[in-house]
Amino acid sequence: MDAQYRKKTVSQYCWDCGETIRDKYLLYALDRYWHTACLKCSICRITLADAGTSCYTRAGLILCRDDYLRLFGREGECHACRETIPANEMVMKIQGLAYHLKCFICSRCHGALALGDKYQLWEGRLLCDRECLRLFRRSVNLPQRRAPKAPRVASVAKT
Repeated sequence: MDAQYRKKTVSQYCWDCGETIRDKYLLYALDRYWHTACLKCSICRITLADAGTSCYTRAGLILCRDDYLRLFGREGECHACRETIPANEMVMKIQGLAYHLKCFICSRCHGALALGDKYQLWEGRLLCDRECLRLFRRSVNLPQRRAPKAPRVASVAKT
C-alpha cells in the first residue's frame, strides 16, 4: 500500500493525534489523513514518511516494509539450488515454486530467463521455450527440424 503525499486543500484532521493538519502537505494512507510525523510503524516507531512511500497493514498494525517482512514474510527454498531464500529477496515463481533470480535459468541450455520470456516446467525442470520444443519433438518421435537445403540451380556449361 502506498502512502501518498497530498497537497492540503481543505481542513483535515489527523487520524493519529486528532488535531487539524496545518502543514502544506499531509499523508493519505489506509483511507485516512495523517500528519507526516504521525504515521509511524507500530513496531519500530519509525516515521513512515522517512522510510519510503510504502506502508503495510495486517492484524490491525501499520508497519514499515522491514517489520512486515520480519513478522509476516516467509523464508522459502529455491527449487533450483535448494538454498534458503530470505523473505525480503525478490524471486521468480512458476506454479508455486520459487527461484532466486540468478537460478531462474533453463536447465538444459543454461540461458537466463527473464520476465516476458516463454518457459515451461517439464518434469520438474525449468526449460526455455526452445528446449521444451526440442524435448517435446523427441518424446513424440517427430523429426527434428533441419535447416532448408540450398535450392539447386541448373547451370549451363559449354562443351
